[in-house]
Amino acid sequence: MFEKVNPAHPDKVADRIAGALVDLAYKSERNPRIAVEVLIGHGTCHIIAETSVQLSIDDVTAAVHRIAGFLNVDYSEVPQDVHLSRNQSGAIRCGDNGIFKGVPVTDEQKELVGIATDIYNVYPFDGKYIIDNGRVIICQSNAEVEELRKQYATAEINPLGDWTGGTDVDTGATNRKLGSDMADSVTGGGLHGKDLSKADVSVNIYAWLKAQEIGKPVEFCCAIGDETVGGIPYEEIVETARAYIKSVGGFEAFAEWGLV
Repeated sequence: MFEKVNPAHPDKVADRIAGALVDLAYKSERNPRIAVEVLIGHGTCHIIAETSVQLSIDDVTAAVHRIAGFLNVDYSEVPQDVHLSRNQSGAIRCGDNGIFKGVPVTDEQKELVGIATDIYNVYPFDGKYIIDNGRVIICQSNAEVEELRKQYATAEINPLGDWTGGTDVDTGATNRKLGSDMADSVTGGGLHGKDLSKADVSVNIYAWLKAQEIGKPVEFCCAIGDETVGGIPYEEIVETARAYIKSVGGFEAFAEWGLV
């Protein structure tokens, strides 16, 4: 039984839907070319997919209904641009221009993610959380505020009172929550709704993983068609990103929390 709508943050609902469609493409091919944009809210989910793999409208609709509830689905599918697709023929090459910076996650950011995860496990709804020099502000929809106060006695909880979020209240779109998905890391594009040939996905993941490994910022610059980035074969970067996506459970699961 589906809920009428998903009351989680609309932007993250949009990211998850985009990720679910990329997962569908990867079920058909090992290296599909796909880019998905989702705009959702107030009873309708608009989707544009530029893809080398034809997706079943039934599968697309089922993914939207599973994630977001029973909304109207407006789905438009077009081929990937022929020039961009040709860039990948014969080798795995960088699919875009970009500047990327991976940054180690701080202790404060880890604490904030821990708070967000713990609350979401109890209240899987729209929520926003901030730590500012010891000040903790928790804005959580559809929550029992007194229960939250028992757990976070010193936090400011719902300063403007109770509220309800979700796609009936607000609109959501892919890649609007990159700040929370990447912490201090910097991207030239969006993480979600794209295949691994896109630098926005693979170089971002590679840079972030490397920054966590060595404990300091890592920067990369790439151009469309590059077969190496920062002296590293682009195919190696893609395979590192592929392994990471697989480890978190796929593109939809990756879209739920991002890199942090």
